[in-house]
Amino acid sequence: MQTTALSAEEYLAQIPEERQDIFKKLSDTIDTNLPEGFTFGMGYGMPGWGVPLDLYPEGYHCSPGTPLPFISIASQKNFIALYHMGMYAQPELLAWFTSEYPKYSKRKLDMGKSCVRFKKMDDIPMELIAELCKKITVWNWIECYEKNFKKK
Repeated sequence: MQTTALSAEEYLAQIPEERQDIFKKLSDTIDTNLPEGFTFGMGYGMPGWGVPLDLYPEGYHCSPGTPLPFISIASQKNFIALYHMGMYAQPELLAWFTSEYPKYSKRKLDMGKSCVRFKKMDDIPMELIAELCKKITVWNWIECYEKNFKKK
């Protein structure tokens, strides 16, 4: 979804009404289960959580001066997307998620490198997402980012 939203509230108001409740529930699930230190805000046109500059002043190498992104959610044309950079960076976390997914959903996992697509809004596995959110602390993410992505 192309948006000009400057806040998560504006973003939520711009998505289709039939998606707003589930989108809010997904957002709340992530927010409630992420370890301490991640902060919520808008980034790259979608709501997300990242490492704030006061914890990691170097920020994101692709966009200096911005928080280090970690998880984002978006309402796309045909699905709601969950972007989780930890699954992209840690093969063992991806393996855990893909093996756990069938225990929480009857639907086939629709996934890219860091993006999980949910086409059936009523079948988003909130319990699994809650568990996924607990797997990486802010300090684990900084260490992983520096090891795998940061340009030296």
